[in-house]
Amino acid sequence: MPQVRTLLEGPVSVVAYRCDAGPRSPAYWEHHRGWSVSYVQRGSFSCRCHGRVHELVPGSVLVLKPGDDYQCTHEHRDGGDDCLAVHLSPQQVHELAPRRGAWASGATPPLAELMVRGERMRAVAAGDSDVGLDEAALSFVARFAALAGDDEARPREPTAADRRRAVQSALWIDAHADRDLNLQRLAAQCGLSPYHYLRLFAQSLGVTPHQYLVRSRLRSAARRLAEGEQPITEIALDAGFADLSNFVRSFRRAAGVSPRRFRRAARGDRKILQERLDAAA
Repeated sequence: MPQVRTLLEGPVSVVAYRCDAGPRSPAYWEHHRGWSVSYVQRGSFSCRCHGRVHELVPGSVLVLKPGDDYQCTHEHRDGGDDCLAVHLSPQQVHELAPRRGAWASGATPPLAELMVRGERMRAVAAGDSDVGLDEAALSFVARFAALAGDDEARPREPTAADRRRAVQSALWIDAHADRDLNLQRLAAQCGLSPYHYLRLFAQSLGVTPHQYLVRSRLRSAARRLAEGEQPITEIALDAGFADLSNFVRSFRRAAGVSPRRFRRAARGDRKILQERLDAAA
């Protein structure tokens, strides 16, 4: 049986699957109860579904719908596979691609546009990005739906009302950055679905809501590091970071130095400035 870890729950949920099966492992049929789009990160496997056999390798995508019966085997190699599966509510599926033809059960080959989004989703899941996992998952599935539905229409430009809404949302995020905020809550605060809110915000401001949230928290933390004596752990928690390690990793990625070194440099600069002012007096 595969190892299963739920990384995100909600209308868009993300589950990590790790399978160590090989050619001699027993195969069994499974019944799928929801909508899912899975990205193969490592390894390979065969999937039998609706009378067809699909071969999946790194970068392939497996699509399953409610009621699908499928069987996965690893007859070609040992070592199993790793997958990131995005599970969607029926409402989210209809919003992304209302035409059922876009959700044909089975596999798609490794496509560059999906692979880069799949790898970004993997980086986010590993904590190596300031994009939200819900945002990365929606971006991945939305691009899949556009490709599968042959929908190459250019996205419309945000209107003045859209931009105003995005700005107001950004200001609200900035004022509440210390709270536990996620895409679903921010979208509800704007009266939009998560997908439309994410698209409106990113098109209007050039960053995703979660990126803006993280950067608001980093800005607050940097100000406190430079100006006060508060312990670094307290600064991280007060700014809204869940734990110290997450804060240090995000801060180092943004500033190029650790929070401690940033504080020392900021204090050193003030000391040098004061010495110059004293010398000029």
